[in-house]
Amino acid sequence: MQGFFNFSLNKILSKDYSILDNARIRLLYYGLIISFLSLTALIGNIYFQNAPLLITTNCVLLACTIILFKALTYRPNWHAISHIILVAGTIINVFDVYVSLQNVDAVTMEIVIMIMLFSFYMLGQKVGLLYSALNVVPVVIFMVLQFSNAYVLNQKPEKVEQSTIILCLLSGFILIIFIHSQFYTAFLKSINQFKERGDEQDALNHKYQLAIEKAEKSFEAKSEFLSTMSHEIRTPLNAVIGMSNLLIMGGPRPDQKENLEVLKFSAGNLLSIVNDVLDFNKIESGKLIFENTKFNMVDLMLNICGGQMITAQEKGLSFNLIVDPLLDKKLLFGDPTRITQVIFNLISNAIKFTPKGGIWVKTTCLEDRHNTVVVNFSVKDSGIGIAKENVSSIFEPFTQESVSTTRQYGGTGLGLAIVKRLLELQGLKIQVSSKSGMGSEFSFNMEFPVSTEKVSEPTTSSNLQPSDSYSDSNLGALKVLVAEDNVVNVLLMKKLLSKWGIVPSIAENGERAIELVQYGNFDIILMDLQMPVMNGFDATIEIRKMPDPRKSTIPIIALTASALYDIKEQIYQSGMNGYVSKPFKPAELLEMIQNLTAATL
Repeated sequence: MQGFFNFSLNKILSKDYSILDNARIRLLYYGLIISFLSLTALIGNIYFQNAPLLITTNCVLLACTIILFKALTYRPNWHAISHIILVAGTIINVFDVYVSLQNVDAVTMEIVIMIMLFSFYMLGQKVGLLYSALNVVPVVIFMVLQFSNAYVLNQKPEKVEQSTIILCLLSGFILIIFIHSQFYTAFLKSINQFKERGDEQDALNHKYQLAIEKAEKSFEAKSEFLSTMSHEIRTPLNAVIGMSNLLIMGGPRPDQKENLEVLKFSAGNLLSIVNDVLDFNKIESGKLIFENTKFNMVDLMLNICGGQMITAQEKGLSFNLIVDPLLDKKLLFGDPTRITQVIFNLISNAIKFTPKGGIWVKTTCLEDRHNTVVVNFSVKDSGIGIAKENVSSIFEPFTQESVSTTRQYGGTGLGLAIVKRLLELQGLKIQVSSKSGMGSEFSFNMEFPVSTEKVSEPTTSSNLQPSDSYSDSNLGALKVLVAEDNVVNVLLMKKLLSKWGIVPSIAENGERAIELVQYGNFDIILMDLQMPVMNGFDATIEIRKMPDPRKSTIPIIALTASALYDIKEQIYQSGMNGYVSKPFKPAELLEMIQNLTAATL
């Protein structure tokens, strides 16, 4: 809003308005001034011509012009002022045609054209069409009536001199030229502005593309770094954990076994930290893909809680697992790996932060619709609990309830962050119920499609786990090729395989492995992925191309310490039969060897 005594155009223009809106205000400002001067001259010209109706209408227009000019400089509402001008112009134009002049001349046509231009430029297409029709239709109707001599009015039309007509035409042409000039300039500026903005947008898009490329390269570098670091950390861990397993399997003295268990436990903790960091990075990258495989919930929960139950009992805690009997005979579709990750992290946290008491893990079928089930998972403990104000922060990465908690219990603070992200990626939320000093309960609901297949009868325990009686097995007859460049890992593999009666052949790189396969016969190959000269992927591809079907179909197990996201897909695409992540459990490797060489044994 401007001051009442403002007459300046600059004070009513604004940078907040568009170029066209400022052009409209400028047109009104100068157009009203031109109209004021034209009407003043016109009234002076008509005054001595004995045309009272024309003088009256022009005086009304002059008064409207002054009022509207003041309204514009006081409050520049160009939209409303434009409507008022068009309504007044339309009424006076029709009045002049039907009453004052009772004729359609060049001045009338000029006024109609001026109203049409003004309405379209100022108020847009629809309003322009409306005002055009309100002016053209009455004029056309009058011309038709006049042509048929059907228009009769008991009032003599007023006549004006030629000088008045010339003055009106001149004023009209000036206004028409001014209207076109203002909007041509505005349109030109708008086009230039759009071009400049287009150029700026192109420059921004180019910068954005460069930023994307830089981010992608940075992400690839980060992935490669994590993969390399994972390999470098897991390789010595593989040796530490592997050697610990071998020494424990060798029947050490009780005091030695205790020391070995501490060594193995510490290495396992370090491995857990590495895995947490890698898992969190994988989730944050958005490259995590959920599987959809069949599984039985009871078997899954027993597998998850088996090792955790032992850990809890070693700490003096009771461990209670309750699985709803309704889930016993059902095969569900889902991602058991991610469910295991979530439940395992929750139970690990519960055990870590519970000095005494117990852990309760419960799986309940909330809804059974035959083709789908809704399952509630709950992990409850009697541990230290969480203060109400800290509940939201415990799900943040690298965050625990307090610094003292981190110092006392250790850990990376990634466990719950991983749990939350995994559930959120599936559209789920985790619920927390906790009181400081009284324990915590974490729960969430998950829906699963149900398979029409029935759960097979459980097999005996001897079939579920690979036998520990290695001397009774026929593994000693197997011809095994180990492709591994790390000397420590080679030593570890030799010692481990010797426990099963196997004497392996060793290839220090992929190229050497291909040579040994070409000139020898093997039942299975244990292939490291990252080796000099030729890596495990390329070596496997070359072996699969061999013309001899006995060689091209040799089972190949990948031994990898890598953490690349697409490593599993690469392994199977290259033609390998399976993989074991370093550091691996001897029983896990043994089971895979037995499964892949069952025909040979």
